Amino acid sequence: MDKAFKSSSLSRRALLAGAGAAATAAAFPMPAVLAGATVKIGVVQPFSGGLELFGNQAKLGLDLAASEINAAGGIGGAQVELVYEDDKTDPKTAVERATSLIRKDGVMAISGPITSNNRDAMMPTMSRAKVPLLYATNYEGGGCDRYLFSFNTVPNQELEQLVPALKENAGDSFYMFGADYVWPQKMFEAAEKIVGGLGGKATGKEFTPWGVKDFAPVVRRIKDSGAKCLLFALPGADGITFIRQAEDLGLLKDVTVGFLGFAETYLGAFGEGKGQNMWVTVPFAASMTDPGAADFVAKIKKAAGDGVPISHYAYTHYNSLNAVKAALEKSGKMDSEGLVDGLTGLTMKTPTGDITIGADHHVTMNMFLAKTEGAGLSVVKALGAIAPQAGCPA
Repeated sequence: MDKAFKSSSLSRRALLAGAGAAATAAAFPMPAVLAGATVKIGVVQPFSGGLELFGNQAKLGLDLAASEINAAGGIGGAQVELVYEDDKTDPKTAVERATSLIRKDGVMAISGPITSNNRDAMMPTMSRAKVPLLYATNYEGGGCDRYLFSFNTVPNQELEQLVPALKENAGDSFYMFGADYVWPQKMFEAAEKIVGGLGGKATGKEFTPWGVKDFAPVVRRIKDSGAKCLLFALPGADGITFIRQAEDLGLLKDVTVGFLGFAETYLGAFGEGKGQNMWVTVPFAASMTDPGAADFVAKIKKAAGDGVPISHYAYTHYNSLNAVKAALEKSGKMDSEGLVDGLTGLTMKTPTGDITIGADHHVTMNMFLAKTEGAGLSVVKALGAIAPQAGCPA
């Protein structure tokens, strides 16, 4: 843990001890807010460049949260304003957009991005400016910074139940195929340890650059390996292309896919009847029937249309903006430092139950094992709350 991260935690504890306050959402009164004031939150997401399906999902959740917060009176009387920027799935563009949002728009925080490469490129800018990054995408862990907050999963939350389920239901041999960047690399590194611990075997592992159009050679190698399970981590348009070709070449008749970073938006893109019986671990599925989840889905459909697919990326981004409100009300300070202090240790309700942001700025939340079925996910098992092993120093 860096010194700024650690010393901030100490000063926060000292503040609470001196005030004799409990860490609750109503610990401090909100300051008076001038009429017409806004809480500006920047959004850096991919709305082009191959990963726009994730950016669009993020926007669904953020827009709903902002609408609900503002309809209820805002945050301390201030309305939430979302300022959107397209990072074009490019690290340099992501940094440029973040810099502009901080310097020109004066945002209190930034939501986004999607890829680890873009996040890592942005973080030096965020830390220097002391503006928190609200990162609501599943990632490889290890992001340990006072100004970084993760609202989605790290490897143990996604893999530790998924890999055993695949072994039990499909077989003990695993091929791993993903994009050539840090998230798939770290996910497969963690998966290999789990597979080995279960007495299974990895029959192959490979990574692909972006933009490949013909995956037939990869499909042949997977077939020839004899693997019964495929751990798959190729997001966006390239992942869609691979699954389509794997279906056409008959791979998915013999191999069961564990799809990492899955979103229901993929199913419509695969084509009718394709991409079935793939296993995933997610913090939310649109098919869930419990009241909180069903209400969340109904609200998004009312705003965006009945036909819109809804994935856990909409859910985690929705949570992240609601956490801004809860954190500012908890700290009683309407600025970036107040937001950081309020987020740390925050517990709040979400459509699938409580989440808690730990001292390492990662989230403990309920997880679900599910399979693709028709145009959505069918929940196989509720896994309960799973704490993140984020790789941050204690």
